[in-house]
Amino acid sequence: MLSLKKQNVLKEIRSYTVITFSLFIAAIGWSGFIIPSDIVGGGIIGIASIVYYTLNIPVGPVNLLLNVILVVVAIKILGKSFGVKTIYSIVVFSALIAFFQVYFKEPIVSDKFMAAIIGGGLAGASIGILFMNGASTGGTEIIAMLVNKYRNVSPGRVMMFCDIVIIGSSYIIFRSLETVVYGYVVMGVMSYVADMILTGSRQSVQIFIVSSNPEQVADAISQRLNRGLSLIDGKGYYSRVKKEFIVIIVRKSESHIVLQTIKKVDPDAFVSIGNVMAVYGHGFDSYRPPIGKGKEE
Repeated sequence: MLSLKKQNVLKEIRSYTVITFSLFIAAIGWSGFIIPSDIVGGGIIGIASIVYYTLNIPVGPVNLLLNVILVVVAIKILGKSFGVKTIYSIVVFSALIAFFQVYFKEPIVSDKFMAAIIGGGLAGASIGILFMNGASTGGTEIIAMLVNKYRNVSPGRVMMFCDIVIIGSSYIIFRSLETVVYGYVVMGVMSYVADMILTGSRQSVQIFIVSSNPEQVADAISQRLNRGLSLIDGKGYYSRVKKEFIVIIVRKSESHIVLQTIKKVDPDAFVSIGNVMAVYGHGFDSYRPPIGKGKEE
């Protein structure tokens, strides 16, 4: 058996390997599809792209410089809680962008809409993987953290507002509404793909079951899934008959197992399934307070 220290080292090595791979994907998306197609995306790299289109200064160094400024401010305000993995991601991502820009003078695909879809998809996939490994490429996320430190404003709303302004400003350079729309397409695809990766396998559902054999159904589900459930005393309004209702929360991917089990034990059971926004506790997710918030909050 490996010692705990060695296990932690191997875990960190795997994490940084995955992070580096995701940064490689993002760099391909931006350098191979979005930037050479004259599309301005969101975030700090969007600002760096604008600088590139106007002053012909490579995106990588500008992205690094702007993020370094934000990181210095964030460390000063948010303290040591600011992630080392994010700093690593910023440096590596900027270096990869600078490297690939030398080779990708033209977009990999000629169709601008396809470039927006593919580039946004690759960038969004990278964001999802980075967040799952406790990292990010900085940018507007740092701005959101700083604003959230002093104002009760959703970080997602701050990031969206920043991205809308950055992409909208591309009209000043290109004088083209199409270019602005392509930028918003990139933003939308990035958000959708990142969300799918982050929550696709973690989405949970709450299942409410009314059965004539609640004990048997509950036993079967418990044995099949090894998850806790609750029996709630109730009474039918029309029948006036007292019943026990079953409530269980499971991963969305496990819901079909619950339905199969119910059908096997009680085919006539009444079942309702509802999506839940978040589940914190044993067997699910752990709540993490916003970075920079004090414990008293």
